[in-house]
Amino acid sequence: MSLLLATRPTPAVSAPNRPDRRTSRPAFVALTIAFSLILTGLILFHTAVPDIGGIGLLLDTAIPWFGLLVVPLFVMALLSRRRRTALIVLLPALVWGVVIGPGLVPLNWSAPAASTADGTHLTVASQNIEADSGTGATSAATLAATGADVIALEEMTSDDFDTISSTLAADYPYSYGVGTVGVWSKYPVINAQPLNLGLGWNRALAADVQTPQGLVSIYVIHAASARPGDVSARDSMLAALASTLPNDENSRVIAVGDFNAASTDRAMGASRVS
Repeated sequence: MSLLLATRPTPAVSAPNRPDRRTSRPAFVALTIAFSLILTGLILFHTAVPDIGGIGLLLDTAIPWFGLLVVPLFVMALLSRRRRTALIVLLPALVWGVVIGPGLVPLNWSAPAASTADGTHLTVASQNIEADSGTGATSAATLAATGADVIALEEMTSDDFDTISSTLAADYPYSYGVGTVGVWSKYPVINAQPLNLGLGWNRALAADVQTPQGLVSIYVIHAASARPGDVSARDSMLAALASTLPNDENSRVIAVGDFNAASTDRAMGASRVS
């Protein structure tokens, strides 16, 4: 005897509507795009931001580090699962590479070898030795080891010049120092004099270096400090320097030193003294 059991078919239960994960985060996508465009704008136009309460100074100084913000933006783009969002995040990375990148290329990648035998290149090394650090002679010897033809130092004390001159005497017999700045050279230094850039005390000098290829003007600058809300002295020195350089009688002019400014600082951009 067989038993036949009849079963009633179970009606199909439709799965609840679930939003597509690709379309469930419109606000997150919009936020990622907005941050990417804002970052791009800041990198391109940071000098247009008013310097109110030192905001402009902080922005000018920090802008090279803004490239790091691309990393979290790229993570956000990946989480959004939108290819177009990822492409937009690449925009600030590209702009940063074009605007900031060239200034970060190490000099040993692009500069000629120091102290070439034919004398066609003049290599200048500069460093702020920090007043009262007691490391002036050590810093000078380290710079000399690079083979530089001219060494410029800033933030010297009254005792530093003689000590450094003794350290460098064998290879850099020509020198001149005034106030907090000094220059030492393998070639004769002539027409050396303090340079008054309006600060009221000696933080700059001007001189001619008599190279085998002719005279080269060199300016060594120790600009006034720049702090949020207090950049007027620094800016006035850079403006005075910018007015001085075009009037130099030599066709080859070098300005080095501690400008108390990043290369992206609006004061440097205006004066072209970097």
